[in-house]
Amino acid sequence: MTSPPHGGTLVDRILRGDEREAARERARNLPALDLAERQAREVENLAMGVYSPLTGFMTRTDFESVLAAGRLAGGTPWTIPIVLDVSEEDLKRLGDHQDAALEFDGRPLAILRLEEEYRYDRQEMARRVFGTDDAAHPGVAFTSAMRPALVAGSVDLIEPAPTPFPRHRLSPRDTRAQFDCRGWKTVVGFQTRNIPHVGHEALQKAALNLVDGLFINPLVGGKKAGDFEDPVIVAAYEALLAHYYPEDRAVLGVLQGQMRYAGPREAIFHAIQRKNFGCTHFIVGRDHAGVGNFYPPYAAQEIFQDYPDLGIAPLFFPAFFRCRRCGGLANEKICPHGGADRIDFSGTRLRDALLKGDGIDEMIRPEVMESIRAAAGGAFRS
Repeated sequence: MTSPPHGGTLVDRILRGDEREAARERARNLPALDLAERQAREVENLAMGVYSPLTGFMTRTDFESVLAAGRLAGGTPWTIPIVLDVSEEDLKRLGDHQDAALEFDGRPLAILRLEEEYRYDRQEMARRVFGTDDAAHPGVAFTSAMRPALVAGSVDLIEPAPTPFPRHRLSPRDTRAQFDCRGWKTVVGFQTRNIPHVGHEALQKAALNLVDGLFINPLVGGKKAGDFEDPVIVAAYEALLAHYYPEDRAVLGVLQGQMRYAGPREAIFHAIQRKNFGCTHFIVGRDHAGVGNFYPPYAAQEIFQDYPDLGIAPLFFPAFFRCRRCGGLANEKICPHGGADRIDFSGTRLRDALLKGDGIDEMIRPEVMESIRAAAGGAFRS
């Protein structure tokens, strides 16, 4: 059996059969909110149970509790606000209606059962979530551009939006069924927004030595310029798993959503999501979900001390690197040699090596490199 979902109940607000058709028809007569893709993916994650125990967008009480304490109002650990921002025109259109249609790409996506609308301080939200209000932080810049009001309420999903990765879109019910079918009692989750280098592989396999199975769960969707393109990431992991992992020990599934780059708070959020997918353990590496120099290297590991009740076991690892003197992969816990002997696998160094074609063979498996070369449209977001 996989681990219990966060909060004890796996949320499922996906409409089916007659209920779906009735909601689709009803949506035509409701005031509509037109969603950006990032908002549409939030709706899907709410309805599919990725954000259990949340059933919808946060009320003011939960929102303020998350900002102040990193917990929902009832005390359940939760560190990232899940909110739906709207414009003044949207509020006027909603008026006194109790429900609204949520539309994406010209089609009804879900029904929002309105509970509350409220104002919020975007600068205060940024300071609490990211630990800074510096506009150079991509999460702060994004928050500053959000619309001025929030609406709260549960969602009922009519039909998920199309995905570029249908084979790898797995709901928490899907992953739990797969894990149970394979007989896995312990599963470690791995969050990534990058292509896999040999340091990642070493880290994942070190964790896999401790558990029954590995769930590789790359985030696809909203990321900053300079990050790897989603098709490149997925193709790279397909190549890695095909050639370097036992078929019965690893599952690849995408998480459709948005990177916040919130460092420690996002590390807890990432762990919660993988708990809902059925993971019992979660890998937390150096500078998890960090960006630039906004967070100390191991802040994302230290924050887990504040959440002994999280319900998923973090596995802490230092960064792996290749040491020329040791003659292989190492990390700072087992290697005494200095920077001159090390080849670090940082995202910046990996991007530079890919662009220059210099030293890449020491960082990436050849099959992974072939998958990157085959990708159309370039490897990086502009």
